[in-house]
Amino acid sequence: MQTEIYQERAVLVGLITQHQNEERSKEYLDELAFLADTAGAEPVKIFFQRVDTPNPKTFVGPGKLREIKSYIDENDIGLVIFDDELSPKQLRIIEGELKVLILDRTNLILDIFAKRAQTANAKTQVELAQLQYMLPRLKRLWTHLERQQGGIGMRGPGETQIETDRRIILTKISLLKENLKEIDQQMSTQRKNRGKMVRVALVGYTNVGKSTLMNLLSKSDVFAENKLFATLDTTVRKVVIENLPFLLTDTVGFIRKLPHHLIQSFKSTLDEVREADLLIHIIDVSHPNFEEQLDVVQQTLREIDPKEKPTILVFNKIDVFTHVPKDEDDLLPVKRENITLDELKNTWMSKMHDNCIFISAREKQNIDQLKTLMYNKIKAIHVERYPYNDFLFQKYEE
Repeated sequence: MQTEIYQERAVLVGLITQHQNEERSKEYLDELAFLADTAGAEPVKIFFQRVDTPNPKTFVGPGKLREIKSYIDENDIGLVIFDDELSPKQLRIIEGELKVLILDRTNLILDIFAKRAQTANAKTQVELAQLQYMLPRLKRLWTHLERQQGGIGMRGPGETQIETDRRIILTKISLLKENLKEIDQQMSTQRKNRGKMVRVALVGYTNVGKSTLMNLLSKSDVFAENKLFATLDTTVRKVVIENLPFLLTDTVGFIRKLPHHLIQSFKSTLDEVREADLLIHIIDVSHPNFEEQLDVVQQTLREIDPKEKPTILVFNKIDVFTHVPKDEDDLLPVKRENITLDELKNTWMSKMHDNCIFISAREKQNIDQLKTLMYNKIKAIHVERYPYNDFLFQKYEE
């Protein structure tokens, strides 16, 4: 007899502001629902409020908070998740009013990372990020010790950290940073020991198909599923296209509002991106707002390494790309959902020439063309680094 897995029932809360319209807010809450599902919660209700700025005490207004309180009391809700990072004061006041567990987007992402971490390296990085997030929120944690039973938002370091005081946490943070320095040195040594092969890194928003493409190119079996942050630990494989060997790295996916603590903690993982010679930036072209996701990744990459790197934009999931034909009588401007894939290719992407390609990793469409494109880019880098090898390439290709 199969045991049913219990999912915490949750409500989600977001704002519509002058900087974030209703359409964008709904998309952010859809992503928050996906994050909640990945963490093991069941989103059952979404609350929006239109405000100029978040309430400094309760994020939403008092009236909206009472509305949320009424709903959770009537519907057996044990978890409320806010789409933005809450201050320690906001967390304390909101939890006091609603009498249920309160998480913000940052805490939820940290929880998923704790759930996904497999290696000692990843676990150490997540623990450091969680402690740095927890430190200014100790007062709120102490208030609710009797209800800390693990579960969503409480994975990773666990109950022992909740029982500590600020001094012990600071000591632990210092120790973890020292451990990560040693890990950084070890991984740096590993990278040096890989020789002088060209390094290629797969980057992109979370859940765009990086691991699926990694499996295709490297003929390996990297874990891939339709969940956010399905893979957390960096995977490096030696790949050969025709006569050309290179190193291919699958990196952790990026996301909007990625907690700053994570970017800092995952230095050793992100160094794979810094030291890459070529980036393969994968985009889910079927997503209605893929261009914003593209911008999020590019902005995060600039934070990691301000240097411009050769990049191929790989627009994945063409097999599920859809469009809604525009009514001829509709005088409104054409929207993204009205554009066909061929029309999309003739927009700004057409100016990228061989730095852009459209594929389906799942259906293996245009994979040979992608391999040819990668081969030419990697060969150019290799020949520039080792000019004497150009003669060997010419002989091989003849």
